[in-house]
Amino acid sequence: VQLQASGGGLVQPGGSLRLSCAASGRTFSNRAVGWFRQAPGKEREFVSAIRWSENSKHYTDSVKGRFTISRDNGKNTVYLQMNSLKPEDTAIYYCAASEGRPILSVLRDPGTYAYWGQGTQVTVSS
Repeated sequence: VQLQASGGGLVQPGGSLRLSCAASGRTFSNRAVGWFRQAPGKEREFVSAIRWSENSKHYTDSVKGRFTISRDNGKNTVYLQMNSLKPEDTAIYYCAASEGRPILSVLRDPGTYAYWGQGTQVTVSS
C-alpha cells in the first residue's frame, strides 16, 4: 500500500485544515488507518484512527471535539478535519495503514501500522 498525505499548511490559531491520506496499490478494506504527528524534539504520537470495516473512530484526548476522521470508500481516502487549531498542534502529520484489522487496544501504537505516508507539515501560528 502506498500512502500519499496532503493538506498541511500554515494556519492561524483557531483556524482549520483538512488532511487527506490517499491509498494506491491496495485498498484500505479490512485495515485501520491512523494519523500520527511528530513535533520537533518530541516522539511521534497518536492522533486518530479509523477501522475501515466498521467505520469506528478513535481520538487522542487532546483533539477530541476538534478533529474528525472520516473516509471516502470510492476514493480510498481518509481525511482528518482539524478545527480550532492550536499552536501545540504544530507538527508533521503522518498517515499510516495497518496490515489487516488490528484490535482496538493497539490502534494507538505506531508499531501496529505497516505502511506510512511521507508526512505533511502543519504549522499553527499567528
